[in-house]
Amino acid sequence: MTLNATIQSVTERIIKRSETPRSAYLARMAAATHKGPSRAHLSCSGQAHAYAGAGEDQDRLATENAGNLGIVTAYNDMLSAHQPFERYPALLREAARSVGGTAQVAGGVPAMCDGVTQGEAGMELSLFSRDVIAMATGVALSHNTFDAAVFLGVCDKIVPGLVIGAQAFGHLPAVFVPAGPMTSGISNDEKAKVRQQFAKGEVGRDALMKSEMAAYHGPGTCTFYGTANTNQMLMEFMGLHLPGSSFVTPNTELRDALTAEGARRALSLSALGNNYTPTCDILDEKAFVNGIVGLMATGGSTNLLIHLLAMARAGGIVLDWEDFADLSGVVPLLARVYPNGLADVNHFHAAGGLGYMIGELLNGGLLHPDTKTVAGEGLEHYTAEPFLSDDGLTWRAGTKVSLNDKIVRPLSEPFQANGGLSRLSGNLGTGVMKISAVAEEHRVVEAPVRVFHDQEEVKAAFKAGELTGDVIIVVRFQGPKANGMPELHSLTPIMQIMQGRGQKVALVTDGRMSGASGKVPSAIHVCPEALDGGPIAYLQDGDLLRVDAVSGDLNILTDGVLARTPVTADLSGNQAGVGRELFSSFRAAVGSADTGASVFGEF
Repeated sequence: MTLNATIQSVTERIIKRSETPRSAYLARMAAATHKGPSRAHLSCSGQAHAYAGAGEDQDRLATENAGNLGIVTAYNDMLSAHQPFERYPALLREAARSVGGTAQVAGGVPAMCDGVTQGEAGMELSLFSRDVIAMATGVALSHNTFDAAVFLGVCDKIVPGLVIGAQAFGHLPAVFVPAGPMTSGISNDEKAKVRQQFAKGEVGRDALMKSEMAAYHGPGTCTFYGTANTNQMLMEFMGLHLPGSSFVTPNTELRDALTAEGARRALSLSALGNNYTPTCDILDEKAFVNGIVGLMATGGSTNLLIHLLAMARAGGIVLDWEDFADLSGVVPLLARVYPNGLADVNHFHAAGGLGYMIGELLNGGLLHPDTKTVAGEGLEHYTAEPFLSDDGLTWRAGTKVSLNDKIVRPLSEPFQANGGLSRLSGNLGTGVMKISAVAEEHRVVEAPVRVFHDQEEVKAAFKAGELTGDVIIVVRFQGPKANGMPELHSLTPIMQIMQGRGQKVALVTDGRMSGASGKVPSAIHVCPEALDGGPIAYLQDGDLLRVDAVSGDLNILTDGVLARTPVTADLSGNQAGVGRELFSSFRAAVGSADTGASVFGEF
């Protein structure tokens, strides 16, 4: 199938834009590769330190030229998605031994849960945790004793942080090993209804708690299609997962078999063998374009419009939100998974899942077919499904038809003709909107604004009965420099209530929204942020705005707004407590959302 002209032109544009930083990055990786297996350069004392705790693997590490696998883990048992990783090091060590290799836990990285910190001060550390994870990955691998690495992570900032860190060691092969989603509990739609009832005061906290515990009930990723599961999609589209491994549930035979194969596969790709495939060769411009296509086709999380920029820059690739917008124009929406529909990711996987979608997109010329992956040359590998047979783990051709057209559809009959995300720009700045769950009649809102400086002010105004007419709610001083850019997830229930009452309502913010947000049009990540004196800092109550996801307009309609003096805010309450005082240097150094909101600057 001929590659779509827009896919081709956007890719060429990215390659040209990235020529200088990408060349410098690849030169660094080539130099690291040229040094050869790292352990050979360590002193005897250094090697003895590295092997002292390796138990039965000590002699093999010291005397044989077998591959040594570094495990970087985000395990903790407070996150349901990461709790299964407790068992993985033992599985990975045994798998490495089965092929003559060894495996060691190189280090751990922090992993926080946005679901726990929503609406709390801890959420102001969430975005910054991505860059901490990247740095912790660098520390873990800095001992320079590994020939390949596996990365254990799932949730919102963890996978992007691990990818950034992995690219600093891009001369090593890397396989990302997921934990899988928890089994389905109560429906996400039912959970959302109870949240709205609680926001209205119709049910008490006991009913809310019962509902939440029925939804989040066991180990594994949350089953809605938020940032965590969008990460898993990306790792398949970009070739860092084993095919079909993203949505296999935890603590099953198939999950364990895929985990073990991840270790064997990573070692097989090292420079010690004949199939050397470093991470820097996998994560090229085409791979990132494939990831963006997957984001659009599945209606994935808006958080990836920040993370993908930062992930790409770590490998010398410069993405722009314009790339996302142009790709969205030609990539149809092929999936409806909550909040874009009623199904969860388990239903999506059963209906054909990522393998089916990749096959459809490849056949339609909407993906680069010739990328390198951990499964081999070509994305076609990712149309296959893993199975257990008498001979162990094997892959078979996946379904070529949707097994439930209410969840996944073919290119010939998409849910909508273009992607699930929209770029907005105008005299208010630049932002993005997830439109895959926004009904067409809600995609254009022109209304006066109410301006707030945090989400608690919005909730207080709602409870006081002040938000009754058509309104665009502006929440500013929520950008990365102001307070770490927390998600404003707790606004979702009340804004859905307002929309349900027949009000025209939208959100405009320089902060983030939940990766699972959807039904209310939300122009988020607005740049420049208020603390940088962006136009959003000039708005006053009653100013008229137009938020238009169809035309991509984000405009102030009231005359003279930008002639005013920009508003300032007292941010002293954001500077300390719950660890925030440790991140003052991050707030001072962080870049804008449209460059990835990273503290690293240009690599």
